[in-house]
Amino acid sequence: MAIRVFLVDDQALVRGGFRMLIEAEDDLEVVGEASDGASALATLPRVRPDVVLMDIRMPKLDGVETTKRLAASGLPTKVLVLTTFDLDEYVFAALKAGASGFLLKDSRPDELLSAIRSVAAGDAVVAPSATKRLLDHVVPKLPGRAPDRPDERLELLTAREIEVLKEIAAGATNTEIAGKLYMAEGTVKTHIGRLLSKLQIRDRVGLVLFAYEVGLVEQ
Repeated sequence: MAIRVFLVDDQALVRGGFRMLIEAEDDLEVVGEASDGASALATLPRVRPDVVLMDIRMPKLDGVETTKRLAASGLPTKVLVLTTFDLDEYVFAALKAGASGFLLKDSRPDELLSAIRSVAAGDAVVAPSATKRLLDHVVPKLPGRAPDRPDERLELLTAREIEVLKEIAAGATNTEIAGKLYMAEGTVKTHIGRLLSKLQIRDRVGLVLFAYEVGLVEQ
């Protein structure tokens, strides 16, 4: 069954370009599009796509608020945020609101297609270089970040889970984590599942943000 994709962007040419790219793939299909968040929210419950490609800056209702409302609606749809700006603080807000990934609009076509498939499969996607700059830019501005006062949620984690969390925050893949920490890739996945459960975080992106918020990862 093809992965169902919904496009949300205020520029018709951008939507058209994404549609052509996506529909050229046998395992992907575009099931709808909207020019703003309000229109998208009115349509998504009926269309129920697997993945929404969400622009950040739009009229009427931006990508952050749209993502937040979509996450609150209970729909299982995943959100992949797209932006022209790699230092856009709105992207951080969208990830906090429940987006499963972040990609720049000037990413290569194969990167976008791979990101759609990854997000649909339940993984999180972050543009590594851009995300590092984004986090460097916004993390110091996070309220209540106090490295000298460890977040009490860290006490729920084992030393091994903290090691895995640090590697995730550094942008390492499961394969890379397995190699560095000398464990099977299946074991890495088990640790990630426990991290998500213990911290009540929905995905890998959330783990990255958590690690930065609590000062577990230094800049």
